[in-house]
Amino acid sequence: MIATYKVDGMTCGHCAHAVTEEVSAVPGVSDVQVTLEGGTMVVTSEQPIALPSIVGAVAEAGDYTVVPA
Repeated sequence: MIATYKVDGMTCGHCAHAVTEEVSAVPGVSDVQVTLEGGTMVVTSEQPIALPSIVGAVAEAGDYTVVPA
């Protein structure tokens, strides 16, 4: 399953790396691709991941907002 999200507030490579690390740690997530330019994140998983789990992981990474794209 592939889900795409819009992440606002990322300004540098460190931001993208932090978001990638936190979302990768969510149970069930098998891959995370974050693109700083445009603020997109593509999450791959076997089963759907609940939006609150993604939002919580992104919040752990920093002061960013995330919504389904």
